[in-house]
Amino acid sequence: MANTTAAVVVVGSLHYDIFVEAPHRPAPGETVTGMRWFPKFGGKGGNQAVATAQQDICTLMVSAVGNDGFAEFLLAGLQTGGVDTAHVSRAKDVGTGMSVAISDASGDYGAVIVSGSNLMIDPQQLEVPELWDGATHLILQNEIREETNLVAARAARSRDVTVCLNAAPWRPMSDEFLSLVDILVVNAIEAEAMCGVDVNDLDTAQKAAAALSQRFAYVVVTAGGDGVAFASDADKFAVPGEKVEVISTHGAGDCFIGTLVARLAAGDGFSRALELANRAAARHVSTY
Repeated sequence: MANTTAAVVVVGSLHYDIFVEAPHRPAPGETVTGMRWFPKFGGKGGNQAVATAQQDICTLMVSAVGNDGFAEFLLAGLQTGGVDTAHVSRAKDVGTGMSVAISDASGDYGAVIVSGSNLMIDPQQLEVPELWDGATHLILQNEIREETNLVAARAARSRDVTVCLNAAPWRPMSDEFLSLVDILVVNAIEAEAMCGVDVNDLDTAQKAAAALSQRFAYVVVTAGGDGVAFASDADKFAVPGEKVEVISTHGAGDCFIGTLVARLAAGDGFSRALELANRAAARHVSTY
């Protein structure tokens, strides 16, 4: 049963993922023969919402789907994952968001997304009082319009709800929006874009986190299998990565973020929350 003393609101993307396994990702002009493909529930927002709900935290999703078979698949995935879908709207005359992801023999992947209905999220959904009942944290990502993220962050801040931004995929963001972010979570690419520090191991991740903490209250920089770095005014530390056999990295970052925010909502401090999130992500990459 979900923890009813705290709730997390996730505003973000839903994607019907077509996942392809291949020996390697194609070079320009190359055709590669893959081994298999299958549909996966996806979108950074959807993945993070399910990961949050798996920690027994009441989780509400704000997003939009179309009127097609992809929409039914995604709504079923949210509901099976224990996520409240009352605030997922139906967009007219546009297809549900989707992606094609190609995973290589190392477990790494590349993807192309088509945003579709994710660009049609109704900002009025964010003013419904029931959405924020008991909410302690808001999770945002960059697979939806910044205007929607901005409305969500303003609504959260006006209700003393902590705003967590996963700044992925990277894009320039307005100062107004970034000023509303309490917790910033970025990987090496996003960290370098935001502070100029080249992140290639845990030490440089710590340097990037320290630099970004001059602007954000709490910063988490992920460094893949090396681990994660944390920085705030009061504390700085790193959590080494757990050694596992990598089957697929697809969705690992989303698993990490959902678990992190869920544990914070449950009352854990950052040290414990990051330890548990790191462990959850390690389990994720070692399974399908």
